[in-house]
Amino acid sequence: MNTLPGPSERLVVLGVAESDSHAVANHLITMQLQDHGFTVINLGVCTPLSDFADAADRYPQAEAVLIGTLNGHAHQDLKALPELRAAGRLNCPVVVGGNLSVGSHKSDADRQRLYDLGVDHLLSDAGELVLLLDQLHALRATMVAELQNG
Repeated sequence: MNTLPGPSERLVVLGVAESDSHAVANHLITMQLQDHGFTVINLGVCTPLSDFADAADRYPQAEAVLIGTLNGHAHQDLKALPELRAAGRLNCPVVVGGNLSVGSHKSDADRQRLYDLGVDHLLSDAGELVLLLDQLHALRATMVAELQNG
C-alpha cells in the first residue's frame, strides 16, 4: 500500500529489477520498512529503471531508491543508470540487494560492475537495510546542517 508522506516522514522508493518477478521479498521488505516508520512507494516487480527514476522525480524527498533482484541479472537491468544520472535523475542513493549475479560462484568483480554503473550501496542481507538507511539519513542531516551553518 502506498500512502502519501507527511513533511517529516521518511520515504523510500522500492521495487524489483526489470527482469525479475520475485515478489515475496519485496513485500517482506515493505512490511519491515513500514514497521520502522518509513513510507514506502512500492513499484512492484519487473520495474524498468526509468520507472524508478520517475518515482524519484515525483518524490524528491526520497531517502533512497531500493532495487531488489533475485535472478542475478542486476547488471543488465541497471545498465541505463549512468545515463539517467548524467541527465540529473536518480540523485538519491541507489541501493541494490539480493542475488547480485548469475551462478553460484560470486566474486568481487560482480559487485564492482554494479558500483561501476553508479550503484551506491549493495546489500546481500535485507536485515542490514534499516541500519544503512539510518546511516544515510544521519549523513544527510549532517550535510544539511553544515550547509546551513556555512
